[in-house]
This record gives sequence, C-alpha cells and structure tokens, in this order.
Amino acid sequence: MQNDDLCFLSATEQAELIRTQKISAVQLIRAHLDQIERFNPVLNAIVTLTAESAMAEAVLADKKTASNEPLGVLHGLPVAHKDLFLTKGVRTTFGSLAFKDFVPEVDSLPVERLKQAGAISLGKTNTPEFGAGSQTFNAVFGSTPNPYDLSKTCGGSSGGGAVALASGMIAIADGTDLGGSLRNPASFCNLVGIRPSAGRVPSWPDSLAWYPFSVPGPMARTVQDLALAMAAMAGPDDRSPISLEAPGEMFLNPLSRSFKGCKIAFSANLGGLPVEPEVAKVVESTRAVFQDLGCEVINDEPNISEADEIFMLWRAWRTELSITPLLKDHRANIKATVIWNAEQGLSITGPQLVRAEAKRTELYHRMREFFKKYDFLVLPVSQVAPFSIDQEYPTQINGVKMDTYIDWQKSAYHISAMGNPAISVPAGFTSDNLPVGIQIVGRHRDDFGILQLAYAFEQKTHFAQRRPPMCSA
Repeated sequence: MQNDDLCFLSATEQAELIRTQKISAVQLIRAHLDQIERFNPVLNAIVTLTAESAMAEAVLADKKTASNEPLGVLHGLPVAHKDLFLTKGVRTTFGSLAFKDFVPEVDSLPVERLKQAGAISLGKTNTPEFGAGSQTFNAVFGSTPNPYDLSKTCGGSSGGGAVALASGMIAIADGTDLGGSLRNPASFCNLVGIRPSAGRVPSWPDSLAWYPFSVPGPMARTVQDLALAMAAMAGPDDRSPISLEAPGEMFLNPLSRSFKGCKIAFSANLGGLPVEPEVAKVVESTRAVFQDLGCEVINDEPNISEADEIFMLWRAWRTELSITPLLKDHRANIKATVIWNAEQGLSITGPQLVRAEAKRTELYHRMREFFKKYDFLVLPVSQVAPFSIDQEYPTQINGVKMDTYIDWQKSAYHISAMGNPAISVPAGFTSDNLPVGIQIVGRHRDDFGILQLAYAFEQKTHFAQRRPPMCSA
C-alpha cells in the first residue's frame, strides 16, 4: 500500500491493521511522518514535530502488539495535540509570544487519555493566540491555510489539527470548543467535529474546573473514527468536578440505528442570523437526506434570545481571568482582540453574571421543553464559507455588519450557551469547491445520539470521502 493511501485509511481501519499485525506501528508512523514532510511546509499545521520520540514509541508499540498484551483502542495511531494542551516535555506556546519557550512538566488530561489509549504523538498543532477566534494564525508560527484552497482560512481555533487531519498527517485530532472551535474547522475542512457535553471529556489542569463552556473533544475524518476517539477521551476523572460518570467505552457501541419517525427541527438561520447564500444552499439540500432516512423534518427553532448575552459575558469573564495577569509584561505581544475581550471582562459586575446565570437556567428549561417535541435540531455550523486567509474575521454577512471578531460565529456559540452536545458533519461544497458542514444538536447529554444521526447522514452522502485537491494527485 502506498503511504498516501495508508494515511487516508480511516483511523478505525488503521487500528485494525495494527491489531492484526498486517502493518506495524513503525510503518504507520513513518508513512505519516513522510506525509508531514510532504505537505506541512505548505500547510503549517504541525508547529512542533516530535518525530524521534514518535518512532521510538512506535517500536515499543510493535513489541506490545507482538507480545499479545491488551491494546488500547488507539494503539499505534498517530495524533498531534492542539497547542493549547499541555504536553509534558514538549513546547506548548498557546500561540503566544508570551509562552514561545514554555515547556510543561505535565500532560493535560485529554493528552494523557490519548496516550493511555495507545496513540503516538507526532507533536503540536497550530492555533490562534490563546484559542481566541476562528482563524488560525499567531505571531509565533504564522497562518495555517485551508487544504481545499490555500487562499482561504481553515477556521479555528482547532485549525491546525483540522488541517493535519484533512491532509493525512494524523489519524485523529484533539481540540477544544468554546464558541465553535471544534465544529468550525471541521466544517471548513470537510471533517467531523464534536462539541461534547460539558464533563463528557474531562479537563485538567484547569483553573476554572466548574466552567461549562469550554470543552475538550476530538475531530476525525469519519463519524466512526470520532466515536473511537470519544471512547478514548471520555469517562470520569476525579480531577474534574463536572466529569460525567458514563465510561468512554459507551462510544464503542454500534452507531447504526433506524431513524424512521425521528422528529428533526430544521433551522436555516437559527432565528434570523445572516447566512451566506452558498452556505444556505448546501444546508437546505440536506433536508432531503434526513427525509430519506425516515425523519420528519419540521421548520422550527427554539427561543434562544438570551444566548448571546450569556455567552459573551461568560467568555469575557473567562478571558479577563486568564489574560489580565499577562498584560503588565506582555501587552505588546498579545493581539488586540484578546486584549479587548479581557478588558471587557474587567467591566463585568457580579449582578450581571448572576442574571446571566439565571437566564442560562431559563434557557436550559426552554431547551428541555423543546426537545420533548423533537429528537434533534439541525442548522448551519458556520454562517459563512471559508474566507480569505488574509482577513482576520468577517466584518459583514449579507450586508449585516459584524461588530466583534466572533459575531460571525453565532450559529455555533449560541449552541454553546445552550449546553447541548453538537456535532459538525460534512454536508457538501460551495460552487467554489469549499466545504460546508451541517450541525446536529442533541438533547441534554445525548452525545451518542448525535453521533448516530451524523453516522446515518454520512452513510447517505459520503462527502467525507472527498480529499483536498492537493492530496488527490
């Protein structure tokens, strides 16, 4: 098998080949390192490469396979970690000049879980500074373009992982999602990305251990691979007070099920948000797919009128906590949008936060009632298609002005405010051959349910099989 073909096998297939000793971990890691050598100089997705240690780990993995020891679900598979995750002994910059030489002494819990599952790390993936914004660029490493069109952005903030995955450099990508940072790059790069329920994939170390808005999770090229990654990353841990008790193994259950009679609320714009015509066209085309699956598709959407206020207040509060201490010594090296968000947080009062939390409770109950009528909510992931890599963020959509650097992501971050699990799955392409994803939102903590519907949709459409043009030659 040629290296390129091997690298584009699903992670599930790669894991089975290693488990049955039809290929070795050394062979698989070498193939992915060759892929990195071939494409990363152009794509700038992997910003710190750990090739030597990866090959050493592959040798040990093959010895473990040969000795018939129990193997983890990701045994021998190549991964790389978002540069927001701490990685023991490996540079972790958070995309900021303030941390350009920082080397942690511990692994973040998601990194730890992937290692325990047998995955082999090839290094770190690019992210915007402190993960702020859905355009992957920073002053340490520069920009990461979209492999489907190098003049466009890959999205973010888990953009480096998305590009490495889409171009066959890794088998599974990890990341975080506050306002869409797993769903948006998945949509922009023709991948599957999940925003799990808070606590489904625990977070540690974390100075805001009770904070429910920013969640870790995976991206993959197929829904089955995403479930495999969730099996490795999910499950309880007493270092996270909000971690859920269900074991990660639940995600190894069969994804196939009947959706006959399933009720879907279909929203083209989530209450009137501006959506680019090309994106709207792709989203509308998916209605027939869900109907073919036996679903009853009904135009409807929940009342989420307070979602914007809830999200923006809690985001600013979190940014202030993490960024303000850095401003005294590093202000000149931190991008303006991050400083703006932190200074927003300085002006927030206690009563504002309390009222926002009360509104979040009201929103939860409205969503609970909404999902008594419907099994799922389907809507766009992003309101725009991948835009110019030279543009920090869209300033208008259909003539509607975007006041801040994250306004164009409301279709994603309004869902974050709800607290419901959501998944992005490839849904088609624009006339310029740019990927567009559809977002499936499930009931409270129904992470497995959204994977099942995404899997059924994927089996009907097969959009994920379309590689980036630069990787198809």
